[in-house]
Amino acid sequence: MDTYNVLLIGAGGREHSIAWKLAQSEKLGQLYIAPGNPGTAQFGKNVELDINNFEAVSEFINKAAVELVVVGPEDPLVNGMADYLRERNIAVFGPEKNAARLEGSKEFAKEFMLKYNIPTADFAVFSSLDYDDAYKFIVLKDTYPIVLKADGLAAGKGVFICNSEEEVKERLLAIKKDEKLSEAASRLVVEEFMEGEEVSVFVISDGHTSHILHYAQDHKRIGDGDTGLNTGGMGAYSPAPVLNASLLEQIQFEIIDRTITGMQLEESAYTGILYVGLMITADGPKVVEYNCRFGDPECQVILPSLKNDLLDLMIASTEQRLDEKSVQIDDNYRCCIVLASEGYPQSYEKGKVISGLDQFDDETLVFHAGTKKKGDKIVTNGGRVLNVVAGGKTLRGAIEHAYEAVKKISFENCYFRKDIGHKGLKRISNL
Repeated sequence: MDTYNVLLIGAGGREHSIAWKLAQSEKLGQLYIAPGNPGTAQFGKNVELDINNFEAVSEFINKAAVELVVVGPEDPLVNGMADYLRERNIAVFGPEKNAARLEGSKEFAKEFMLKYNIPTADFAVFSSLDYDDAYKFIVLKDTYPIVLKADGLAAGKGVFICNSEEEVKERLLAIKKDEKLSEAASRLVVEEFMEGEEVSVFVISDGHTSHILHYAQDHKRIGDGDTGLNTGGMGAYSPAPVLNASLLEQIQFEIIDRTITGMQLEESAYTGILYVGLMITADGPKVVEYNCRFGDPECQVILPSLKNDLLDLMIASTEQRLDEKSVQIDDNYRCCIVLASEGYPQSYEKGKVISGLDQFDDETLVFHAGTKKKGDKIVTNGGRVLNVVAGGKTLRGAIEHAYEAVKKISFENCYFRKDIGHKGLKRISNL
C-alpha cells in the first residue's frame, strides 16, 4: 500500500483532532504539523514554519518529501496557499483563493447565493465611507434585531446583532475605532435577522461530487444561555437534533448541490471542506455563512464519529474521486467542552500550569488548542486552551460524560460554559 507524507497546517484544537484522525490511517507515512502544539506532537513532528510564507512552506515540502498538504485554518486558504502550492504540483486538501471567497468575503458569498437561488437572509452592502448611509438605511428600515457583518475575516468576531437604533450607532462607531475590525469591515453587510435555530453542516467536495460528513451545533457566546461576547466557539455537540433526514435531503438539494454547481459555473471549483452555517427557520433552512474549512470546535465532535479513513477521503478529494466513496458515521453522540482562560475573548493571562492531562482513558479525548510546553509542564498559551470531548449513546450521556471529564483538569482561572448541549436536550424532550 502506498503511504503519504502529510503536512498539516495549523496550531489549534481543530488541527490536533485532524492529526489524531490522520494518525489512524494505514496510508499515513510521516505526519508533519506546522506549527502544531503539544497535543499534535503526539501524532507527528511539529515544525516551526511561518505558514504565511508560502515560499518557506514550499521549500520544506520539497525537503521533507511531503505528498499532501492539509490546510486547517482559513487565513492561508483565503490568502491563496492552495493556488501557490498547486502551481508547484503539490497536492493540497483545501479550496483555492477564488473558491475560499465564500468565507473571505461576506459580500461575495451573499451575491453568490442570490445569483444561484440559495436561500439566505435579505441584505445590503456598504463601504466604510458609507457607514452614515448604512445607519440611515437601518433607521429607515426600522426592523430590529438587525445584523451587521464585516465583509472580511475577523476571527469569528465580525458579526453583531443590534436590537435598537442606539445599538447600531454604538456598534458602527466601535467598528470605526477598532483598527483590525475596521479593516475587515471596509465593506459592511447589513442583513435581515433570521429567527430559528443554528446548525453547522460539514461537506467534503472534490469540485464535482460532494458528501455530507456530519452536522453539529456550536456555542459562540462566552456566557451560559448564549449571553455575552462572541467567541471562536465555547463548545459543540453532534449530531444536532434540529436536523432530520428530510431536512438533510432538502439542504443537500437546495443549498449544497447549488453551491458546488455554482462554484463550477464561476470557474472556481470547490475542493476540500465546506462548512455551511444554517438557520433552520419557519420557511426552511437558510444559509447564515460559509466557511472554507472545518469549524473549531465542531471538528472535534465530528471526526470521532467518522468511521472512514480521513486521509483516504482527503486523497480522493484531491484526485476528483469522491464519487467512488461513501461516508460512514457511527451512532454515538459527542460533546465538546472548551476550557478557556478567564477574560477571553478579551484580555487574559498565559503561562498557567495545566494539571490532570494524564488522567484520561481512550473513551475521552482532550485536544490542545492554546497550550505550550515549558520544561516538563504544559501551560496555557491562548484564550481557548483545551477541548474535552466525550461520547455516549444518548446526547445526555455524552454531555454528562464530558462534564465529568472536565473535573479532572485544572489550571488557574479556568473558565467554561455549563450549558453546552442544553438546546439539543430541550429539543429532544419536545419531540
